[in-house]
Amino acid sequence: MISLSSYLFISFTLFIAGIAVMIARKNIIAMMLGIELILNSAALNFAAYSRFVNNNLEGHLMSLFIIVIAAAEAAVGLAIVIRFFQIKETIHIDDAAQLQS
Repeated sequence: MISLSSYLFISFTLFIAGIAVMIARKNIIAMMLGIELILNSAALNFAAYSRFVNNNLEGHLMSLFIIVIAAAEAAVGLAIVIRFFQIKETIHIDDAAQLQS
């Protein structure tokens, strides 16, 4: 049987991978994927603690809410990236600072 520490280790690995992707990449799409990894690690934590500590569905409902928020974030973020690409013809984050003026 899988223990709570196994779930926490997988969640920690996902979180570190998400942070590493966000720091290392200058690409907006890759940064959004890093955010998705971080949100997935939080959802896994909620589900694991709900299963092993509380034995109720509150953590699972919070995980479902996180998945819905992540889907909405991906849809809005992708729309912004598509519009940014139409304007600048690049998706590098350094070029986004020029949009302020």
